Amino acid sequence: MAEENDGNCIGNSNKNDEKDALSNSKAFYQPCIAKMPTERNAPYYNMNHKNRGVAIVFNHEHFDIGGLSRRSGTNVDCECLVIRLKTLGFDVQVFHNLEYSHLYARVSAAADLDHCDNDCFIMVILTHGELGILYAKDSAYKPENLWMPFTADKCPSLAGKPKLFFIQACQGDRLDPGVTLNRTETDGHPWSSYRIPTHADFLLVYSTIPGYYSWRNTAKGSWFIQALCTELDESCELYDLLTLLTFVSRRVAVDYESNVPTDTRMHLQKQIPCITSMLIRLLKLNKKGVNQLENEGQDTKSREKFKNSFSSMFQGRGKTNSYRINY
Repeated sequence: MAEENDGNCIGNSNKNDEKDALSNSKAFYQPCIAKMPTERNAPYYNMNHKNRGVAIVFNHEHFDIGGLSRRSGTNVDCECLVIRLKTLGFDVQVFHNLEYSHLYARVSAAADLDHCDNDCFIMVILTHGELGILYAKDSAYKPENLWMPFTADKCPSLAGKPKLFFIQACQGDRLDPGVTLNRTETDGHPWSSYRIPTHADFLLVYSTIPGYYSWRNTAKGSWFIQALCTELDESCELYDLLTLLTFVSRRVAVDYESNVPTDTRMHLQKQIPCITSMLIRLLKLNKKGVNQLENEGQDTKSREKFKNSFSSMFQGRGKTNSYRINY
């Protein structure tokens, strides 16, 4: 049979592996060697470096592009995020209303930093968007321009470390009216070296799914960012990040609906975040100073608390929040 390798590195000596691409593809990459931040089979990312890491927030309220309105309420999101990220120990850098050339210069500068003593990296974008497009103050750009400079081959000091990107922006102009569910009766490292893909350890989180609107209140901020900030407050010490983001998605999906009674098309609409994970370990954003070993020791206790509290943890959260669409 073609696949019979049960060794430590699947496919290492298997001559029957083939690529699903055109045979004349010219793409070729030299392997990169980087410092190993985590033992090969560790279940958690190592969050015990000297520093938590850099968190960059690009906040866009005003635009010079015709047809793009002011993003009222975005500063509420920005301020909430800064407070939470600083509490978690991040070195937070905030940039407002940058033109694309200046934005990309900041991205490149962050990728050129030495992250060896850092646990991870975070970037947050608060802006207008369309499918496959984000907007700086003066022009559109592709979202991949934000994270491609941080792949392991281009930013070796972040190789093997979490690289987290959160994007609050529309991905289109489609609406989600939702579906009503009726209740029925009846959830010093003595480690051997190893290789990882250059795109491993990324997490890309959009406020909405491709093709759809993302909603924002002009006074209270966006559904997604406010839900994220709430869960960072309430769940960060208990759960790994992907579990926490499941709760964020649940808040956005269940607790919110648009309130635009003057526009029947926009009224009572819903939203669901979109999460793409290339993480290869569990990630817990404990406050800096909590030893990583305590994470693993507390897992049984956390799981038991989760089972006991899941049905009650969302009690008292109404679904009728008045929000306005993020055009």
